[in-house]
Amino acid sequence: MNASDLGLPVDVPSTALFTDQYEFTMLQAALKAGTAERRSVFEVFTRRLPEGRRYGVVGGTGRVLDAVENFRFDAGVLGFLRDHDIVDEPTLRWLASYRFSGDIWGYPEGEVYFPGSPILRVEGSFAECVLLETVILSILNHDSAIAAAASRMSAAAGGRALIEMGARRTHELSAVASSRAAYVGGFSSTSDLAAGFRYGIPTVGTSAHAFTLLHDSERDAFRAQVDSLGRGTTLLVDTYDVAEAVRTAVEIAGPELGAVRIDSGDLLLVAHRVRQQLDELGATNTKIVVTSDLDEYAIASLAAAPVDAYGVGTQLVTGSGHPTCSMVYKLVARAQSADPKAPLQPVAKKSLGAKSSMGGRKWAARRSDAYGIAEAEVIGTGAVPTALADSQLLVELVKAGAVVAREPLDSARARHIEALAALPMSASQLSRGEPVIPTEYV
Repeated sequence: MNASDLGLPVDVPSTALFTDQYEFTMLQAALKAGTAERRSVFEVFTRRLPEGRRYGVVGGTGRVLDAVENFRFDAGVLGFLRDHDIVDEPTLRWLASYRFSGDIWGYPEGEVYFPGSPILRVEGSFAECVLLETVILSILNHDSAIAAAASRMSAAAGGRALIEMGARRTHELSAVASSRAAYVGGFSSTSDLAAGFRYGIPTVGTSAHAFTLLHDSERDAFRAQVDSLGRGTTLLVDTYDVAEAVRTAVEIAGPELGAVRIDSGDLLLVAHRVRQQLDELGATNTKIVVTSDLDEYAIASLAAAPVDAYGVGTQLVTGSGHPTCSMVYKLVARAQSADPKAPLQPVAKKSLGAKSSMGGRKWAARRSDAYGIAEAEVIGTGAVPTALADSQLLVELVKAGAVVAREPLDSARARHIEALAALPMSASQLSRGEPVIPTEYV
């Protein structure tokens, strides 16, 4: 497997087939009907947050920009579409020169969102916008779910370090995306080297139980690791007897031992015992790292424990019970003809039940109280009220097909911290509840 197989930036593969077939059949029919070039506005939003969640987190915006930029049809992609009779020849000729030339506005990455928030707005011809639906939703639904889970875990950790360790619990490509989203949501490092290579996320890792079992004794294993990695390494102390392992670890590494990791047992009880033992042995600066199927609730339960860092895998990369955000991509306005000057007409699905939507090109703003704390997500069409002009949430991401808002991942991470700080304190509660602020339509 080479770097390109991992989705890394070597030859930048096309993203054009990360989509559903009906995008292409709609394109073909619209081209034939003469409606494909009608100016259109699509919006990404979710009708509700996952049950019990109080806010959502926008994750994956940077990956969406990359995907749109690389959405093109080379000879291999066109050949596949032709060989499998997906679309006809006139449509293939149209696709051969495809480059998104429209505009995209959206909530910046790391921002929080609520039901109805127009997280992304894609504007251009129907033909060029409709093709992007699946790849945009695929990225935003996945990455936002991971970022939201990471945010809740970060809140539960109360400032203690969080390590993303989920690569072995998900697809190899989603593992890289998960590491990126977790970093936006508050994690400080990852065990996944591909994520470190691609996105510059700090990477960590020392040894597993297999390394201890390889050696004739635990002492031999610890000695080998310290000789290789230095006294500041992290030793795994729960392969056999924890108390004996901690004693041996300090004997070999001295009080300069970097950390010990506990991966099983009653973590609350064991952490207290290990901290006491380390202090008695003079290793007062040695940190304690805990792992073992943690989620935000388990992390919160360890708040009183002398734990310095948490390693989280399965629950993080699966969204801690909510692996998707149920975001949708809906046409909300379109021109009455292909004339570029034709006015936009609001459109919306009006089916029975919970799947109806609100038409019109929307703006969004977050109204704050006198203390600067958010009190409502305000969404509307038409002119933005003067009082909300300085608190609008959508920013320009793509202008006339060119990306204009690419930013370092640390900027999204910092933005999320700021966004959370401006929410009511109850946003960090893990108990089930409604969104922390209401959505108001004007």
